[in-house]
Amino acid sequence: MSAGGKGGGGPRPRTSGNQPAASGTKPAPGRTGGAGRNRPGGKPAAPASAREVALDILVRVEQQGAYSNLLLGSSLQKADLSREDTGLATELVYGTLSRMITLDYVLSSFVSKGMAKLEPWVRSLLRLSLYQIMYLDRVPSHAAVNEAVNISKRRGHQGISGMVNGVLRSVLRAGELPVLPEGLSREERISILHSHPLWMVQRWSAEYGPDTAEAMCAANNEPPAVSVRVNTTMISREAMLAELLEAGLDAAESKVSPAGLVIRGGGNLALTSWYRDGYLSVQDESSMLVAEVVAPEAGMKVLDCCAAPGGKSAHMGELMKDEGSILANDLHEHKAGLIAEQAARLGLECITTASGDALELGAALQPESYDRILLDAPCSGLGVIRRKPDLKWRKQPEDIASVAALQLELLQSVSGLLKPGGVLVYSTCTTEQAENSRVVAAFLELNPGFAQVSFKSAVWERLEGTALAAGDGIQLLPHHYGSDGFYIARLERLL
Repeated sequence: MSAGGKGGGGPRPRTSGNQPAASGTKPAPGRTGGAGRNRPGGKPAAPASAREVALDILVRVEQQGAYSNLLLGSSLQKADLSREDTGLATELVYGTLSRMITLDYVLSSFVSKGMAKLEPWVRSLLRLSLYQIMYLDRVPSHAAVNEAVNISKRRGHQGISGMVNGVLRSVLRAGELPVLPEGLSREERISILHSHPLWMVQRWSAEYGPDTAEAMCAANNEPPAVSVRVNTTMISREAMLAELLEAGLDAAESKVSPAGLVIRGGGNLALTSWYRDGYLSVQDESSMLVAEVVAPEAGMKVLDCCAAPGGKSAHMGELMKDEGSILANDLHEHKAGLIAEQAARLGLECITTASGDALELGAALQPESYDRILLDAPCSGLGVIRRKPDLKWRKQPEDIASVAALQLELLQSVSGLLKPGGVLVYSTCTTEQAENSRVVAAFLELNPGFAQVSFKSAVWERLEGTALAAGDGIQLLPHHYGSDGFYIARLERLL
């Protein structure tokens, strides 16, 4: 198995559920809506609505295995929706995917022939319509039902539209949902109420206790905050915050990272001049901790083994004041190119890129030649479910065991590149101790020349009482700060 990509993927946008009531019913004035569709006879079709865009995405995710975050971005570009409808379509896609088990559990009581026998687009239409009824307060229920009926009339026949209308109106008459039967286990109730696979809930309950498991599941269904890392080689965090506030954005300092700012309702910060000119980078707060734990100093020689998309490499370059050298490696050549683009945008000349299998770095590079090594390892990605809800339905328990074996092999492979007295940081964006503390424990048992570094650090002092001490590392869970679930361990090579 090759190594280089990471399991969780990059951040995704997400709006809150409080969309304007009329959103999704018609395009904004002056906008052309979806292009390229024609009715029979050559007449242009009506512009795609937010609900129709979301419906098409949900069908493709379920039927073709498409990735929701990638498909959403391309679909929204083609649809050319208003800002409000873009927000609604985004919420419908991620919210429906997040709540799949709950939605199907409720609908199963009202669909007489069963959800599995419905056409895929009808099944997805019922799901996204029920999501609006159950979770979006500012979308009136009657509007959600009417839109669903109109879509089913355009895409199907009278029998389908009648069934959709009947199911959704029966839901409205049913009152508080879901209604759970007696006799369910705690884990079964959590699985249905918070829409996570039962095996996942059982795993987290065994690892952290049922209360924490439920808190994790609930947090995974919340919209993620937008956080940015300030490029302190160009501007201080205080000055950057002042600029954002002056521009009318709702911004505040991160409680997790001294380099971070949290922004609410600011749209896509990657489209701003602050991003373009290198003053900030979009990055999750938990992810920002990794470079801080590496603690590279000016003039050091640093290796980032699995570096794409490059945020941690860039952060280390900023901490080093662009003095020294960082080799940022990734398995895929095009991703190494993206890292180089990030470095150029941020004005960092200390970063060079390489493309290759991280398992081969130990043989390709000079032994004992690096002061710091970061292995941000490929993982199951279960710490970033909030950003990529379809991960819940793609992963299986056996995936965790498989990737843990790769992680240990990677640690063994790159550890020989570290100088005596140097520091190796191992990190993942997952909550699974099979991939985290147990991998590190196995590595330390095999390598008596390495030792854990004490928790007595600025990072631990900031997080103590919230984050968990997990074996030889720190474990952040998604409900701790509303950030990604992350594990970080700092290992030192003894003299």
